[in-house]
Amino acid sequence: MKLGARILKTGIAIVLSLLISDLIGLPSPVFAGIAAIFAVQPTIYRSYLSILEQIQGNTIGAVIATMFVLLFGNDIFIIGLAAIIVLALLLKLKLENVIGLSLVTLIAIMVTPSDAFLEFAIIRFLTVMLGVLSAFIVNLVFIPPKYEQKLYFHLSETTNELTKWIRLSIRGAAEHKFLKDEIDKFKDMLIKVDHLYIMYKEERNYFKKDTIVKTRKLVIYRQMISTIKKALEILKKLHRFENDIVQLPSELQNYIQQQLDLLIHQHEHVMLKFIGKVRPVVDFEEGEIQLTRKELFDLFLSYQAQIAETEEPAHYHLMQIVSAIIDYDEYIEHLDLLITSFQSYHKEENKVEMVEEQ
Repeated sequence: MKLGARILKTGIAIVLSLLISDLIGLPSPVFAGIAAIFAVQPTIYRSYLSILEQIQGNTIGAVIATMFVLLFGNDIFIIGLAAIIVLALLLKLKLENVIGLSLVTLIAIMVTPSDAFLEFAIIRFLTVMLGVLSAFIVNLVFIPPKYEQKLYFHLSETTNELTKWIRLSIRGAAEHKFLKDEIDKFKDMLIKVDHLYIMYKEERNYFKKDTIVKTRKLVIYRQMISTIKKALEILKKLHRFENDIVQLPSELQNYIQQQLDLLIHQHEHVMLKFIGKVRPVVDFEEGEIQLTRKELFDLFLSYQAQIAETEEPAHYHLMQIVSAIIDYDEYIEHLDLLITSFQSYHKEENKVEMVEEQ
């Protein structure tokens, strides 16, 4: 079992909150530890947003708790009514993320009122906020996230797996049912990639130069994701129309196979080009066949015209495959253009290491 960064940060935040509570002599330091658990976030930016929301939510919880105890006492039914009101206010203010900790603050204040109740309520509120602050400090200082490296790792791994299955499928070597399961896995992988992209996008830079570089990288990573989705679309078409492809003339099958092989090599090259592991310009040739998008489309039209002159059934599904290949080609070309432009201005700033998420 691997211990991820968030697990370690949660443990450190709990220790820090309890340690500070003990040093300054706060009663019931357990509430600081509970607050630290709620407040740990995956990114520094989300941690910043969280502490702002926690201040608002816990203030509402503390104020409602104090008012209800002073006006109505701390009967268990009064506590439940106060909780309902806090929930309604937080939902109205769109502070759903802090409901849990705000209710903890409310209950911590209401269950054990003392003679000096106002002082007691303030101390409990500050104890909870100490836990939130401890989590923010840990997010800021310890184990800073490397979402760009994780994002590129998942993009690279997904690309490699996808291109492998496209090669197998176009040659009729993929088992139909097993490939269907793999396509479902690719959908889950792309959901993960989209999540990492959002995490990376939320990371903030402190210098204008870094912000400009990151903005251009975000465009490239978005295009990488879109290109992978186009590759997955091709794999779906190859899987869905497997029988139609087999019935095509061997010469046409060979054209499609070599065209896809060419595009796959270009896609793999562009991914490695981004991190500077291959030469920027490489000529790819698959045997004697290297079709442009127009030539591929004209080949399809020519084949359909030949079919129309015979009594053989037309393979209309071939149009979907050809269209997906043309789209894939265009997206790879655009990705290559973006990376070339980026490296001409920011080559030294582009140091990306593949880091597997734990």
